[in-house]
Amino acid sequence: MNDCLPEASPYWQQLETLIRQLVAGYGYSEIRMPVVEKTPLFARSIGQVTDIVEKEMYTFTDRNEESLSLRPEGTASCVRAGIEHGLLYNQEQRLWYMGPMFRHERPQKGRYRQFHQMGAETFGLAGPDVDAELILMTARLWRQLEIGDEVELQLNSLGSPETRVAYRQALVDYFMPHADQLDEDSRRRLDTNPLRILDSKNPDLDALIEGAPRLADYLDDESREHFDGLCTLLDAAGIHYRVNPRLVRGLDYYNRTVFEWVTESLGAQGTICAGGRYDGLVEQLGGKATPACGFAMGLERIVALLEARSDQEFAAADVYVIGVGDTGAAALNLAEQLRDRCPGIRVRLNCGGGNFKKQFKRADKSGARVAVILAASELERDEVSIKYLREARDQVTVPGRTIYDLINQYFLESGN
Repeated sequence: MNDCLPEASPYWQQLETLIRQLVAGYGYSEIRMPVVEKTPLFARSIGQVTDIVEKEMYTFTDRNEESLSLRPEGTASCVRAGIEHGLLYNQEQRLWYMGPMFRHERPQKGRYRQFHQMGAETFGLAGPDVDAELILMTARLWRQLEIGDEVELQLNSLGSPETRVAYRQALVDYFMPHADQLDEDSRRRLDTNPLRILDSKNPDLDALIEGAPRLADYLDDESREHFDGLCTLLDAAGIHYRVNPRLVRGLDYYNRTVFEWVTESLGAQGTICAGGRYDGLVEQLGGKATPACGFAMGLERIVALLEARSDQEFAAADVYVIGVGDTGAAALNLAEQLRDRCPGIRVRLNCGGGNFKKQFKRADKSGARVAVILAASELERDEVSIKYLREARDQVTVPGRTIYDLINQYFLESGN
C-alpha cells in the first residue's frame, strides 16, 4: 500500500475531475458502496476456487463472528446494493463509482495491495448499443487525457452459458493430452477453470495455446449477431479495435462481449481498463435475471501513463501574499478578500514571518505567478504592489481597491 505524495496528487485530481465530467456527460449516476462487505458476497460472485478469493482477499472475523472482507472489486458490491435497494428489477440503470479496492498480491509497478478503480455498470439493457456506449466512453477519456496513441482496444465474445459449457469441454479435451507441458497454474486451471489457461502470461505456453480450439467456432447465433452488431457500431464510430480470441473471463456469469484496453507502456501490467457483459450475476446474487454490462479501470496505471508523458510542474498557488512590517492582520484580510473576489484563483498567504528575501523565496517555491506585497508605508496610502514572478515585467504599485480587478484580468488574459 502506498502514499500519494503532493507532487503526484495533481495527476490524480486531473484524472478524477475528468472522470466526473465524463460520466455526467453520459447521464450516469454515482453510487457509493462500503469498503467492507460480507465475505460470501465475493465467494458467490467471484468464486471460491479463484486466486482472488483463495489467496488475495483481506478477510477477517468481526466481533459477531461474521466473516467480512475488504472489497477486491466493485461490481459485486454494486450488484448487491442494486438488489438490496430495489434498483434493478424491471428498471434501466447507468451507475458509476470510484474508490479503493484491496488485494493481497505481489506489488509491482501499477499494482498495489490498496489500489483505486473507477467503474461503470449498466443494468436492464441487453443490446450491443450499451456495450458500444461504454467503450466509447472510455475512448473519450483516453482522448481527453491525450493517451489514445498508447492504448489498444481488444474485443472478444464469450457467447452464451451453453456455449461456455461446450467450449470448456473442448478445451479440456485439447489440453489434457498435453498436461505435462502445462505449468502449475495451468494444470490447476485445467480442473477448475480451463478458459483461464488461454489468458496465461507464460510465453512457454504460447504455441500450445495458439493451437487450442477457438471460442468463435462455438458461438451460438444470437451471440454472434450481438458481437457483429457491436463491431458494426464501433466501426461506424471510428473506433479501432482488434479481435483477440485469447481474451476471456474465467467466471461463469460473464457472457457475450468482453473487452480490454491495453498498453505496452507499463511493462507486464498492460491492461488499464477491462469490461464486458455479465448477464448472469444479478440472478446469481439473488436478484431477478437482469442483463448487465460494465467496466473497471485501474487509476494507478492511468496515473503512471500521465506521469510518464508529462513534464508539467504543478504549482501550489497562483498568488502569494507577502506582508512587510506590521501588516499581519491586513495581509490576512487581503488574502481572504482575494479568495472572495477572485474565484478560481489559488491564494497562499505567507505565514511564519520572515524577512523580505525569505518571503520571496517561499513565494517562488510555491510556484505562484504573482506576488501581492503589502507594506506598512503603502497600507497608510491604501496601496499594494504586484510583482510578476514568472515573467520579465516591472513591479507596480496600485490602489488597493483595484487589486481584485487587476488580478482577475491578469489570469483571464493568461488563460488560467
